[in-house]
Amino acid sequence: MSQEPVGASSGRRLFGTDGVRGVAGRDLTAELAMDLSVAAAHVLGDAGAFHASVGRRGRPIAVVGRDPRASGEFLEAAVVAGLASSGVDVLRLGVLPTPAVAYLTSALGADLGVMLSASHNPAPDNGIKFFTRGGYKLPDAVENEIEQRLGEKWDRPVGASVGRVREAYGEADRYVSHLLTTLPHRLDGLRVVVDCAHGAAHMVAPEALLRAGAAVETIGAAPDGLNINDGVGSTHLAALRKAVVEGGADLGIAYDGDADRCLAVTGEGEEIDGDQIMAILALAMHADGRLVKDTVVATVMSNLGFKIALREAGLSVVETAVGDRYVLEAMQDGGYTLGGEQSGHVIMLDHATTGDGLLTSLHLMAEVVRQGRSLAELASVMTKLPQVLVNVRDVAKSKASAPELRAAVAEAEAELGETGRVLLRPSGTEPMIRVMVEAESHDQAKAVADRLAEVVRMVCV
Repeated sequence: MSQEPVGASSGRRLFGTDGVRGVAGRDLTAELAMDLSVAAAHVLGDAGAFHASVGRRGRPIAVVGRDPRASGEFLEAAVVAGLASSGVDVLRLGVLPTPAVAYLTSALGADLGVMLSASHNPAPDNGIKFFTRGGYKLPDAVENEIEQRLGEKWDRPVGASVGRVREAYGEADRYVSHLLTTLPHRLDGLRVVVDCAHGAAHMVAPEALLRAGAAVETIGAAPDGLNINDGVGSTHLAALRKAVVEGGADLGIAYDGDADRCLAVTGEGEEIDGDQIMAILALAMHADGRLVKDTVVATVMSNLGFKIALREAGLSVVETAVGDRYVLEAMQDGGYTLGGEQSGHVIMLDHATTGDGLLTSLHLMAEVVRQGRSLAELASVMTKLPQVLVNVRDVAKSKASAPELRAAVAEAEAELGETGRVLLRPSGTEPMIRVMVEAESHDQAKAVADRLAEVVRMVCV
């Protein structure tokens, strides 16, 4: 079963910043899922020599996981069929977080991993992301090669050469056990509310926290295939705030649909974002001598208050483009151990190859227990500067560096001084330019952002 190569026929790149995504059944069809898995098998598993490097003979091995979306059922079937028909043995992991699939790709010696999820998107969407041996996301060059090989003619294995498929649902325990081995101590005495977003972490997150010693109340843990991220999870914190405050919990944790990120809520119901989580972890790792080069990797969207706090603590920040894959690349290039995004993607490279919301939350809670202080007190290490984001739509992104715009930005930066910041960023997927301004007050940030947005509208037509 094959279809015309989508990327080649449409003239646009099929892979986005985090795999291939779209409305399942319309953009992301079973046919496309099968073709992608065949192409990925040829690119990532088409090298008999690599088996010697892991001391194994025979067919390549793939692990496949998914979140609870209804469409994940038919997409998983298509991916498994594509892989097995390409001569790849498949281990079906069932419903597990994205970072669990990444970890198990490495732990089980698999040659590739596949995760079916659209993260924090609504239920009709779905996506496919691949992991290389070792559990790492694909670099652009490998994604491009997979696209180029979509729909190509190939020799189909027959008889004993076809891949075999077996269920490996019990491997979830291997992932949970790994997380627990990374903790410096138990979480006894901590009362936490966990919002699983009706997503991929609805079983492993409560289990891990309970085994770590925390008293756990769970919300958003009854997926029906259609309710993922619906009013719950890291993009909808109201339900978690309510449960934490009314239940008198010490804190709350919210994951997104595939649990590769998390946000937190204090006992008083205040949101703690990824910048604040990274600041807390950075200071703890620095104190223990585990923060390599006293440096954290963050994106250009991280709050200026985060950078000021780390600078005052004698720590450095390396900035990257938006996207956890770029954070990871910078971490690997520099040998750094901590990085992430304001959205809650935090990478702890000593323990994981990708952002892991459950891992992050466990270490955040461990720091609360170790210091004997509330999460609100720990988060006070940084002061978030007011941040205003204006999306200017239907403009020419190519004119984002026009001289008139550069002059307007320079004028705004001079006005804000060292306590403010301006960022103009063309969207990667839409005809839109994002204007982000940070300042000492919300009113000042909004005034400057609105003024710059107006210049964008006039110049970028």
